[in-house]
Amino acid sequence: MRSRAAILHDVGGPWSVEEFELDAPRSGEVLVEMAAAGLCRSDDHILKGDMSAPNDVLRSLGRPAMFPTIGGHEGSGIVRELGEGVTDFAPGDHVVMSFVAVCGHCRWCASGMEYLCDKGIGTLTPGMPTDGTFRHHTIEGRPLGHISKIGAFAEHTVVATNSIVKIDPHLPLVPSALLSCAIPTGYGSVANRGGVRGGDTVVVIGAGGIGTGAIQGARINGAAHIVAVDPVEFKQKSSLQFGATHSAATAAEAVEVVRDLTDGVMADAVVVSPSLITAEDVRDALSLTRKGGICVLTGMTSQLTRSVKIGLQDFILMNKTLAGTIFGSCNPNADIFRLARLYQTGQLQLDEMITRRYRLENINDAYHDLLNGELIRGVIDFGIA
Repeated sequence: MRSRAAILHDVGGPWSVEEFELDAPRSGEVLVEMAAAGLCRSDDHILKGDMSAPNDVLRSLGRPAMFPTIGGHEGSGIVRELGEGVTDFAPGDHVVMSFVAVCGHCRWCASGMEYLCDKGIGTLTPGMPTDGTFRHHTIEGRPLGHISKIGAFAEHTVVATNSIVKIDPHLPLVPSALLSCAIPTGYGSVANRGGVRGGDTVVVIGAGGIGTGAIQGARINGAAHIVAVDPVEFKQKSSLQFGATHSAATAAEAVEVVRDLTDGVMADAVVVSPSLITAEDVRDALSLTRKGGICVLTGMTSQLTRSVKIGLQDFILMNKTLAGTIFGSCNPNADIFRLARLYQTGQLQLDEMITRRYRLENINDAYHDLLNGELIRGVIDFGIA
C-alpha cells in the first residue's frame, strides 16, 4: 500500500512529507494507522546529527546508511492488520508506541529491566527488529528506515508487536500519544530513577515535554518543593500549572531558591532534561544536589560531548549519585498502564500539555515552534480520532 510520512533524507533536513510504499506486516508484526505523533527533541537531534547510528557500525552489520528514514518515535494509533502468528493484538486495538522494544526474554527483561532490552537497544539501526529486513520503502524502491523501529510521523506504519502497548479503547488517542515517550521518560526519571518520596525537594532542569512529565511525577509522588528551571519564561509559568512550586531561569538562580527552601541542605533529587545536556549542565546540577542525593541525566547530549568536569572530591565525600536513564527506567508493558490510570483519575495532565496540534504537512512549522520555545508538547494530529 501507499501512505504518507515525514521523511528525513540527510542530516540538516528539512522534513519532507511524501508518499512511500509500505509492505504488509510479517510474522510478529502489525500494521498501525497512526492517530497522533508527539514532537520530541530527539527527532530533531537526529536531523541535526547530534544523535545517530554510526555508519561504520551499520556497515559492520551489513545494513544500509541511516538515511532516508521516517521520523517519529512517540505516538498512538489503531491496529489495522496482523502479521502471521500475532495473537496478542486484534484489528481495532488502540495502542501506544514504545520506542524501547521489549522482547521479554533477554537477561534484562527477565531481571525486570525491560528498558534495557537487547532488542530495544538498537532503536537507531535501520530495518525491522523481527528479521532486519524492511517494510517501508521510498517510491523508487529504496529501503526506508523508521526511527526507533516505529516511524510515528507516518499515516501508517508497520511495527513489531514488542514495540506497542495496548491501551483502554475509551482513552482519547491524541493525548495518549504522550504515554509513549514524554510522560514515562519524565515521570520515571523522578519516580523510578530518582526515588522521590513524600516531602522531598526536587529540581527539574528543562521544562519542556519530558521536564513537565518529571514535574508531574514529583507532584504525584508527594514532593514538598518542586523547582522548575528553564530560560524560557513561558515554560517557567507553565510549569506552575503542572505542579512546580517555584521556577528559575538558570541553575545559578535556582541555587539560591533551593538553598532558601532547604536551609542549605539542597535538593534530594535533580532531573536534568534540557534540549541538549552540556558538561556545564551536569556540573551545575550536581551543585544543586544535596549530600547523599541523586542527579538524574534524562536529556540527550551531543555525540561530541565526551566528558564532564565535576568536583570529584565533593562528589565522593558527599556520597552523591550521578545516574543515567533511558525511558525513565520504565517497563513499557507495566508502566504505561499505570500512567494511563493516573490520567484517567485526573492526576496526570496530558491534554493540558498539548500546546498545539498540527497536520503532517506542517511538521517543519511545528519544529520551528518547538525550537523557539513556544511548545510544551506539540502533536501531529492525523485526524482519525
